[in-house]
Amino acid sequence: MRFRVGREVLGEAVAWAARALSSRPVVPVLTGLLLQADDDGLTLSCFDYEISARVRIEADVKEPGTALVPGRLLADITRSLPALDVEVASDADLVGLTCGSAEFGLVSLPVEEYPVLPELPPIAGTVDGGVLAVAAAQVVPAASRDDTLPMLTAVCLDIDGETMTLAATDRYRMAVRDVRWDPAAPGLRAIAMVPAKTLADVARTMAAGVPVTVAFGTGEVQAAAPGAGPSSRDPRPADGVISFEGGDRRLTARLIGGEFIKYRSRFPAEFGSHALLPAGPFTEAVRRVSLVAERATPVRLAFDSGEVVIEAHTDGRARATETVPAEFEGGERVISFSPHYLLDGLAAATAAAADPVFAPREGDDEDAPPADPGQIRLEFSTSAKPALITWVGDEGPDPAHPAPAFRYLVVPLRVPARG
Repeated sequence: MRFRVGREVLGEAVAWAARALSSRPVVPVLTGLLLQADDDGLTLSCFDYEISARVRIEADVKEPGTALVPGRLLADITRSLPALDVEVASDADLVGLTCGSAEFGLVSLPVEEYPVLPELPPIAGTVDGGVLAVAAAQVVPAASRDDTLPMLTAVCLDIDGETMTLAATDRYRMAVRDVRWDPAAPGLRAIAMVPAKTLADVARTMAAGVPVTVAFGTGEVQAAAPGAGPSSRDPRPADGVISFEGGDRRLTARLIGGEFIKYRSRFPAEFGSHALLPAGPFTEAVRRVSLVAERATPVRLAFDSGEVVIEAHTDGRARATETVPAEFEGGERVISFSPHYLLDGLAAATAAAADPVFAPREGDDEDAPPADPGQIRLEFSTSAKPALITWVGDEGPDPAHPAPAFRYLVVPLRVPARG
C-alpha cells in the first residue's frame, strides 16, 4: 500500500473516525484504524462491535492495499504534522508515514483478526444534515448519563410519516423536537432508541444542505396500513443497528433496547401562568446569578408587573439578584429551577434561531428583522409542577398545526426555607 494525501484532509478524517474507537476494547486489535487504499481513494474505518465509523477521502493511490494501525496514535501524529502532503507506505509489518522532514513508523496490527464492519441496514429515509444537527444539539443534553437505566441514555427517534420526532429525558427534564424528513416509504411508522452519545457525534459533522441517510436494521421499519391513523400505529422499538450516512461519512451504532416513556402525554394541555422573556438578556442574567448557586441551590424567578427578578444565594457566602423585563400573566408568580437545567433549556430553545427551517427563504427580505426574534416563552401552573420552555419564533414544521417544534419540560426545584 502506498498513497499521498493532504495533511489537513487526512487529519480531519482520522480525528473523526478515532472518536468512535473504544476506550476499553475487548481485544487489542479493536484499537486499530483500518486503512484501505484503492482506485477510489482512501477509506478509514473502525469497529468495536457496538459502534462503527467509516469515512472516505480523496488520495493519490499509487499502490492499493490494506493496513491496520493504532488509531489513537495515528490521530495524535496527524494532528501534530506540518501543513504538507503526507506520504504513507506499508512494508511487511510496518506502516511508514512521511510529512516534510518528519518520519514515523507504526507497527501494523493483524488485519486478519479484525472484525467485518456491519452491512448498511435498510434505508428508512433522509433528513437535512443541518436540521438533524440542530435537533440533536437541542435534545441530547436532556438524556441521562447514568448507565444503570439504559433507556434514559437514549434519544428516541419516533418516525411518523414525514415527521421525525427526537425525544430524550433524564426524569428531571425532557426535550422533544419535531423535524420534517423524507421517508423511504409513505406512511412510515417506526421507533428507534439511539445512544445519545452516538447522535451527538453524528451531529458534529453534519452540514446544512447535505442529506443524511438514516437506516434501521432488518425488520425494524414498517409502513402503516392504508387509512390507518397515527393513534392506530404503535410500533415496537427497533433492535439491531442504526446507520447515519452523510457525504462520505457513515456512523453505525447498536440500538438500545426497551420501551421509551409515553412522552407526548407528559406535556400538560394548558398552563395557568405565561411569561415572555428576552432570550439574550434573560439567559445572561440567569448565568450570572447562578454563579453563587451551589449544586442543589435553585435559581428563583419572581414575576411582577413588567419584570422578573432572578435570585440565587448560598447560605453564609453570597447572594445575587438581577432584574429583566418580562411580559407576564397568570396567578402563580414564583418558580425555581436548577440553574443547570434552566440554562440547558434556554440554550436549546434559542438554538432554533440557527435552524435552517427558520432561516430566511428565497424572496424574503433578509434585512427585515423577524417577528419576535429573541423571546423565550415560559409557561407553568404551580411552583411544583413541570414548566414548559419554548421559543416564540418556533411555529413547528407543520403550518396546519403550528405547535412549537421544540419543547423543553423541566421539573422545578423547591426553594429551601430560610432561617
